[in-house]
Formats: sequence, C-alpha cells, structure tokens
Amino acid sequence: MLPIAADYPFLDVFWTVLIFFLWVAWIWVLVTVLIDIFRRDDIGGWAKAGWVIFVVVLPWLGVLIYLIAQHDGMRERSVRQAQAQKQQFDEYVRDAASGRSSASEIAQAKQLLDNGTITQQEFEAIKAKALA
Repeated sequence: MLPIAADYPFLDVFWTVLIFFLWVAWIWVLVTVLIDIFRRDDIGGWAKAGWVIFVVVLPWLGVLIYLIAQHDGMRERSVRQAQAQKQQFDEYVRDAASGRSSASEIAQAKQLLDNGTITQQEFEAIKAKALA
C-alpha cells in the first residue's frame, strides 16, 4: 500500500524539516570547531589531541566549552586567514594585470646580474621570491 500525503501531517513535516536543519547546523558547528583546532598554531599537538578527544567523546559539552573558551581566538584566526587570502588574491591580480610572470622576473634579474647591478645572493633572493 502506498502512503499518501495525508498520512504525514503538516506539523510532522515541519518537525522533520526543523530536526534536519538543526542536525545540519550542529554538524557545521562541529566541523568549524575541529577545523579551528587543527588550524591553531599557538598550541602543541598534545593540546590539539586533547581538544579533539574532548569534542569527540563529549560533543555537546566539548563544543560549547571550546566556543566559550576560544571564541576570541577563533575570530582572530578567521580574520587573519581572510586577510591572507585577500592579500594573495590582490598580488595575483596585480601580477596578472602588469603582465609580469615568474619567468620574466627571473630573466630581468639575470640580466641585472650579468650587468653587475646585483650580486649572486640578490639574484637568488629574487629568484626564490619569483618562484614562491
């Protein structure tokens, strides 16, 4: 026998959608906390392992305590990452707009080295920067 729409009332549909939304939001918060734990560079491996164990073994309590204790750090790390991504994008756009490439920078530096304008160490520094 096939179920029909009348067998699943509107409030049950609403409740199912609400539970699904809360479940997705919970997974999002949990993944965000785990990403932040692994992104941190101010704590060592043992502290990271402790936080991960705490978040995995007691997920609700672990996530809530982490959010309360580390909310400022999470914001600062997110802002720092966003600024770094923006800076990399700006540099990429600037290089693309100027028509300069790594090869052209190295060739120009090689010409300056051959002319004696720069030293071998300066050439190596320019080359390393262009290849980075």
